[in-house]
Amino acid sequence: MIDINKAIESLDWQKEPRGLYEPIEYTLASGGKRIRPTLALIAAQTVINGGLISGTAVNDVLPAALALEVFHNFTLLHDDVMDRAEVRRGRPTVHTKWNDNTAILSGDQMLIEAYKLLSDVPAEKLPKVLKWFNEMATGICEGQQYDVDFEHMTQVSIEDYMKMIELKTSVLLAHAMRIGGYIAGAGEAQQEALYQYGLHIGLAFQIQDDILDVYGDPKTFGKAIGGDILCNKKTLMLLTAMETASPEDKAELLEWMITTDRNAEKIAAVTDIYTRLGVREKCEAIMEQETSNALKQLDKLPQNEATERLRNLAEQLATRTK
Repeated sequence: MIDINKAIESLDWQKEPRGLYEPIEYTLASGGKRIRPTLALIAAQTVINGGLISGTAVNDVLPAALALEVFHNFTLLHDDVMDRAEVRRGRPTVHTKWNDNTAILSGDQMLIEAYKLLSDVPAEKLPKVLKWFNEMATGICEGQQYDVDFEHMTQVSIEDYMKMIELKTSVLLAHAMRIGGYIAGAGEAQQEALYQYGLHIGLAFQIQDDILDVYGDPKTFGKAIGGDILCNKKTLMLLTAMETASPEDKAELLEWMITTDRNAEKIAAVTDIYTRLGVREKCEAIMEQETSNALKQLDKLPQNEATERLRNLAEQLATRTK
């Protein structure tokens, strides 16, 4: 299996002007879980190891896998500007270390670099890969806009929220799986199973992210805890609380939502309400259901070492602490 970290490290960012490329190098060197490129490569390995496809090397998937990772990190640069986030992966965000203009422009260049990497996908596969990549990119922008809109809306349903995170988070994982499998030669049924696995594991991943933003350890989570609470983000945690709260608890939550100072007190108070209402357990149950939905898709794929890796990855993501 390709070492994705070494492949990312091999990308050359020693270019001028340094003010454009140094933040890109800084971002990609900060680590991360590398889930998207890893999923693309494992999806390819699943098909190849199944003995159904011959003549296609996992190496053919690498340009798309790298493009997915560079694209993902581009979105983080812009997200951090929009959210005014100061820490990402335990380090200052680009707009904090440099400035907003740098984060925007370096992010734009990362988007361009992602498409440059895609150009190395085998020519006969490139049209469909580009189509899916563009669908993915559009979905992420749509999801981000819904997320922004939700901050100013008083009524957001859990169904609305699940659709938003499907677009903002899940479609990237789903397309990573489908693109990886397709380049390796997967048939349409296998492509769909891979896509659905990525879609459901993405939902589980984001729900766990919501939980960790409240109950995680900042030392392992890589960013400050309680950011969603301070921003009044319509996470599954908040929406579940609003849906199950007594009139008294709901009134208290609404009061804290209009509070713009007393940050530490606000985080502690809202967390206490979540704990009292059993919100964490309710959200964990939804996350576990999405993980189960993802695992069911693996029954439709060749059963081999790569499929087992996907099974283990699903379980790891559901119990992660960072």
